[in-house]
Amino acid sequence: MDKDKAGKRIIRLRDEINDYRYNYHVLNKSIMSEAAADSLKHELSLLEATYPELITPDSPTQRVAGAVLERFNSIAHTTPMLSLNDVFDYEELQAWIVRAEKLLGHEVNEFFVEIKKDGLAGAVVYQDGVMVQGLTRGDGQVGEDITQNMKTIETIPLSLRKSASVPKSIYNGRFEVRGEILMYKKDFEQLNAEKDAAGQQLFANPRNTAAGTIRQLDSKLVQKRHLRFMVYIVETDVEELKTLSDKQNAAKELGMLVEEHGRVVHRISGIKEFIEEWAEKRHDLEFGTDGIVITINNISDYKKLGVVGKAPRGAVAFKYPAEQTTTILKDIMISIGRTGAATPFAVLEPVSVAGSTISLATLHNESEIQKKDIRIGDTVIVQKAGDIIPEVVESIAKLRDGSEKVFVMPKNCPVCGEKLAKTQQEAVWRCVNFDCPAQESGRIIHFSSKAAYDIEGLGEQTVDALLDAKLITDIADLFTVTTEQLLSIDRFAKISAEKLVRNIASKKTISLDRFIYALGIRHVGQKTSRDLADFFGSLEHFRNAEAEELSSVAGIGVVVTDSLISWLSTKRHTNLIDKLVANGVIVEARKRASGPLVGQTFVITGSLSLGSRDEVASILSDKGASVADNVTKDTSYLVIGEDPGASKISKADKLGTPQIDESELARIIKTAS
Repeated sequence: MDKDKAGKRIIRLRDEINDYRYNYHVLNKSIMSEAAADSLKHELSLLEATYPELITPDSPTQRVAGAVLERFNSIAHTTPMLSLNDVFDYEELQAWIVRAEKLLGHEVNEFFVEIKKDGLAGAVVYQDGVMVQGLTRGDGQVGEDITQNMKTIETIPLSLRKSASVPKSIYNGRFEVRGEILMYKKDFEQLNAEKDAAGQQLFANPRNTAAGTIRQLDSKLVQKRHLRFMVYIVETDVEELKTLSDKQNAAKELGMLVEEHGRVVHRISGIKEFIEEWAEKRHDLEFGTDGIVITINNISDYKKLGVVGKAPRGAVAFKYPAEQTTTILKDIMISIGRTGAATPFAVLEPVSVAGSTISLATLHNESEIQKKDIRIGDTVIVQKAGDIIPEVVESIAKLRDGSEKVFVMPKNCPVCGEKLAKTQQEAVWRCVNFDCPAQESGRIIHFSSKAAYDIEGLGEQTVDALLDAKLITDIADLFTVTTEQLLSIDRFAKISAEKLVRNIASKKTISLDRFIYALGIRHVGQKTSRDLADFFGSLEHFRNAEAEELSSVAGIGVVVTDSLISWLSTKRHTNLIDKLVANGVIVEARKRASGPLVGQTFVITGSLSLGSRDEVASILSDKGASVADNVTKDTSYLVIGEDPGASKISKADKLGTPQIDESELARIIKTAS
């Protein structure tokens, strides 16, 4: 067959194979046997092998596993991937509707309801109709590039299906969909049956298995496990799609899998009917779920409501009662965290709940145990909903036989033997020994975590092995560990040892904000670390910070200031920073903000039509300004939107802070452009 004929045949084969994929994986309908489809794929691969110049990125033959990756790259989302606020009863649901209607100034009659998928959130990006990127949700701001793994999922079209019923603009430029990466129950059961036959340890549940699978560096393994991607939102703005139901229909037309039971309902009565309909039926679904997602169907109204915290105001998740079961509480033990916090946890008779076998559960703190009157030996009710850590709900006192023991908080740390102490301000007991092995292990694990140094391969067991072998005593020692030293530990072979040393060496240079966060200072999270880095600019300036300077950093109060001063003035901590630098760590100076609004600080209260708080903050940041959470003497403007908070206005009145509305903010932004 000559090239011209082969090219035409290839196009027809691709179209037929893509049509088979759409019918089989999206519509759940078979238009030909699997054997026939495989035959067409084989013919296509032979033609493309003969004429490789005719291969395109969206060809069905490109849905193959690639080379094993070293690691996943981090990529920022164009808009944050938000989470949903939960409601647990109809009263809370009604209150959410009332709040939305108050903000909008009119009644909301139409909602889109769908079953909440118990999977891992992800995003797929298309450029001019062809898939170019797949990302995990990550922390909502930054995700991991899992494009090669996503390409192996059959429910994700490599190119958007042509349909006359969707706007043509979708096929031009950037187009993004977001959804859940799932493993169906039947595929999970088959996978576990294979592992059982091979004498291997079984997986706990479909959700965790899907989450673990999609983050495998070897896409061949991902391809074998039959994951699915189910769309819940078309992220890209397309003017013709005016409702969420329009977007769902468009996604299906474009060749994507959507939750087939989702529908438009009216008023709270329609929402209740859907919730009650699926209260029991949900257990028969092919995927796991713990609730219903309710979204205001009108896209314009949804956008006007904006975002509060990390959740949109225009949607909520109604959670069904958490799955509960009973078991025996065999013992109460103590874990020691990186800050010395001594947290009691329950050792349980293993029991299955919410699809997982659990043998440990949180008990929060000593006062919680006393309040619930939980005793060692009790029959207890435990629950686990979605990703929530298993917890002991209550004990069943009537089943006691007299052998149960009241829990008494130990006086000494179970790891190092030093005293446990508690202040009047806290409910938490802490180990007073800074050198406690459990604390050091926790500090190193935090130091190497994704939001800090992001050192792959430094899990809990590896860190403990390094400490036990005395190869390291603190976080700075990580940068001096050699391959030869690692080979002295049983768990390391030459390749794994070389890889870990290489991973550590590659992270010697780090941004100031990530370095501050990596130090593990109490009360200093990621946002505070960024604020500190923005304010001080360099490590030298930060480590010499004084209380007066710290108190002027937007969003930092007395508690954080005291914690920072205490940490920075402790000799062992200053020595640690010196040791890190001596061992080759380079902390990059933070680039000072620039722009016409440098030095100005804005605080926002209420919702703005300009965009979500994060979006407006990003606009102001680009022009050099900063956005803080609270009004202080250094606040330049308090921006008052719809449904503002009274406390911020009161504070601004007291301090004489200029107060402006959204139109004035828009003018300031325009003037600064």
